[in-house]
Amino acid sequence: MKRGNRSSYLQKHGSSINMHTVDELQQIHLSTLEVLQHIGITVGSKEALKLFDDGGADVDYSTGKVKIKPYMVDESINSAPSTVVMAGRTPEHDVVLDGSRVNYTTFGCGTNIIDIETGEIRESVLQDVADTARVADAIENVDIYTSAVTAGFSCSAESLDLHMAEAFLSNTTKHCMHVELTGRNAVKYVEMGAAVAGGKDKLRERPLLSAMTAPTSPLQLTEDSCDIIMTLARAGVPCCVISMAMAGSTSPVTLAGTLVIHNAEILTGIVLSQLAEKGAPVLYGSSSTAFDLKRTTAPVGSPEYGMISASVAALAQYYLLPSYVGGT
Repeated sequence: MKRGNRSSYLQKHGSSINMHTVDELQQIHLSTLEVLQHIGITVGSKEALKLFDDGGADVDYSTGKVKIKPYMVDESINSAPSTVVMAGRTPEHDVVLDGSRVNYTTFGCGTNIIDIETGEIRESVLQDVADTARVADAIENVDIYTSAVTAGFSCSAESLDLHMAEAFLSNTTKHCMHVELTGRNAVKYVEMGAAVAGGKDKLRERPLLSAMTAPTSPLQLTEDSCDIIMTLARAGVPCCVISMAMAGSTSPVTLAGTLVIHNAEILTGIVLSQLAEKGAPVLYGSSSTAFDLKRTTAPVGSPEYGMISASVAALAQYYLLPSYVGGT
């Protein structure tokens, strides 16, 4: 079982950056609670709406608007596990996520790849998914394989995510996180994991796969995302809820305002996971950045991206939740 080095601790052995004081983090939290209670978030799944309603939220079924009460957020944060083990196919590849420990993963899904034979840039295909999994399996410092490239148009769109899962699950002994999982195939993805693990109980005991899903900024949780969150929660499989807010476009131009929107989206996903299955493993994710108004792009190498990422990691630690931050 692998326990990564800590980025911050009372006895320091590495480097870290403290973006916020505890008071500032608390203010972001309180502002987020205000947004969730009084502005709310739009939810696209009828099943999820019913869970929120039964859990105590104010739900408007005609518009899909959900207003979440503060106590629901606090209870969900408290019931979500602070330590999550991302199991590998073999125990030596198990990765412990907690506190300020730092581990590394691939990040995707890239749509293009440099062909190793020709040196040309081309669209990625299913074989590239398998090949990148094999490369990640061989690199010691890569702890988890996150689907690095997509299979593009080499598979049917209806089953693309399942073909990708078969490709990476067959080519690495490390934990696998799916980036392109769809809600319609989430149950089948869990079944694939159970087949590899030796049964659903074994998968729950040692979850060797996980998946990522992103709310739609600002303040929307689609039916697809809801299905993924609920399915994985009920199977005991880790789900990474990752916001991709863009400051100046889909969220406020100020970084503080973006953090509030980002936080509201992630906490909504966490609340849903805990309503579906109390104690379900969930990761606090981020790929939020600033929007480049001149080039109309979302740069993941900008200074603002690093600032938001450091802030998000601090928020996750404030909630005692494991975090996942993507980027360069």
